[in-house]
Amino acid sequence: MPTILVVDDDAEIRDVIHMYLRNEGYTVIEAQDGIEAVDKTSSTAIDLVILDVMMPRMDGIRACMKIRDISNVPIIMLSAKEEDIDKITGLTTGADDYIGKPFNPLELLARVKAQLRRQSLLGTDTSSVLIEVRELVIDKQKHIVTVHKMPVALTPREFSILELLASHPGQVFSPAQIYERIWNEAAGYSDNTVMVHIRNLREKIERSPKEPQYIKTVWGVGYKVE
Repeated sequence: MPTILVVDDDAEIRDVIHMYLRNEGYTVIEAQDGIEAVDKTSSTAIDLVILDVMMPRMDGIRACMKIRDISNVPIIMLSAKEEDIDKITGLTTGADDYIGKPFNPLELLARVKAQLRRQSLLGTDTSSVLIEVRELVIDKQKHIVTVHKMPVALTPREFSILELLASHPGQVFSPAQIYERIWNEAAGYSDNTVMVHIRNLREKIERSPKEPQYIKTVWGVGYKVE
């Protein structure tokens, strides 16, 4: 049965979720903050993460971003915040679903099953060194990109941006997130810096850069690979 990581600083909430999941036969691992969640995701085979947003030491948004650096495991965000902007923030940082507190445990359980079923149908192999998006192929090990079997010369940063986006199909990354992950700088990013690299990438991999088929713009939010 799948192993589910439940992350919440409230022990009572963890206990309730644990009980419902255990009754369905799932293996449950618990963490009480974001730092512990990232550690357990990197050291244990996790099939799904239920992640609270408001936590000490490292909040759920930051933990979600770090988990996405190492895994494509489904993530369901759990938070007392129910404003649209909070949901958007959670989903654009890598979460697959979002449910507000207080929640119905049976609804949460249904969403867990839906995400696990979706992941099973996708059959994602996160350990593969090849990423294939239609005619675009990225060899992570050899640092080679081909489009229609023709090699494309990319700079190291262009390659890293493309790999980041293609490794998380459908997930939207803001310019700030791309800058932070690729340049390894938390502050001082420039939307223009990321935009220039995206434009250069499109010139190299797209048949028509003005009508991109691979790197899509989500206006007002960021970029994604479909």
